[in-house]
Amino acid sequence: MRKSISTTEAIFPMPVLLVATYNEDGSVNVMNAAWGTMVDRDVVALNLTETHKTVANIKARGAFTVSIADAAHVVEADYFGVASGNKVGDKFAKSKLTAERSENVDAPVILEFPVCMECKFIEYQGGDYGLGVIGKVVRVTADDRVFTDGKVDIAKMSAIAFDPYTHGYYKVTERVGDAFRDGLKIK
Repeated sequence: MRKSISTTEAIFPMPVLLVATYNEDGSVNVMNAAWGTMVDRDVVALNLTETHKTVANIKARGAFTVSIADAAHVVEADYFGVASGNKVGDKFAKSKLTAERSENVDAPVILEFPVCMECKFIEYQGGDYGLGVIGKVVRVTADDRVFTDGKVDIAKMSAIAFDPYTHGYYKVTERVGDAFRDGLKIK
């Protein structure tokens, strides 16, 4: 028997993404965004409203970065979601994390997170069904610690996902199958 539940954001897991920009004064701004995805191999969509400081920064600078949050930094990642850049002047400084300027876009790369996509702003899609911020990924970097045999190893990343059912964070680490191969057993 199936039961009706109250949540409508029922797609799980939702990636915990850290969207970083520069403020007008050059300080680093970071927000936690679970509502994001790839819409093409090199295009990212972030469902963010225009009320976010991050969106204003993206429009002003024409760029942003998207990092994958990891279990080692769940406290900082959550802080970037509960503290608003519109209310807290330099919330990044309070996190004690470090950043460096991207070589490709006018946005910061947060060094502690395992993977970072450097993006050029394409457009903002508003309205009831707009996607929000759309960006072109121009470069992806990963920390040396997350590689196995020259490829990013998700187990080493310890990426975290947001659970909308319980408002929890979960570590994504265990491989359970091989994409584009396991299904061939049924074919």
